[in-house]
Amino acid sequence: MDIRRGRHVVYALHAHLVFVTKFRRDVLSELAIRDLKTIFARVCHDFEAELVACSGEDDHVHLLVTDPPKVSLSTLVNSLKGVSSRKLRDMRPEITGRYHQGVLWSPSYFVASCGGAPLSVVAQYVRQQQENARAHRPEGRDF
Repeated sequence: MDIRRGRHVVYALHAHLVFVTKFRRDVLSELAIRDLKTIFARVCHDFEAELVACSGEDDHVHLLVTDPPKVSLSTLVNSLKGVSSRKLRDMRPEITGRYHQGVLWSPSYFVASCGGAPLSVVAQYVRQQQENARAHRPEGRDF
């Protein structure tokens, strides 16, 4: 497991993100996706996050990001989408005409947390904590 450390935190936060082009238009070429990887990596670096993987097709991209707990995921997503839209327009003027009214991304996105134990295992662990506390509680004390 990829454990990271901050000044006051130890964490392993991974998010799978999917961004879809506005109206699922076929906007992204292979070269555009390659450029997006570079742009996304720079934005992540600015947020002390890491772009672990990135790929896509002509109407969407998938990202795997490791993000620190001090960064709101929605803030990171907004920056990833906004910066990538502007930078890609500058880097690939040939696709600008395919943007819908100057907008690259749909306002929505998909996110799923990933990594670590399966949810059922974590839920079982959490449920067992109360049982463990009762088992170790001194008799007659109910706190």
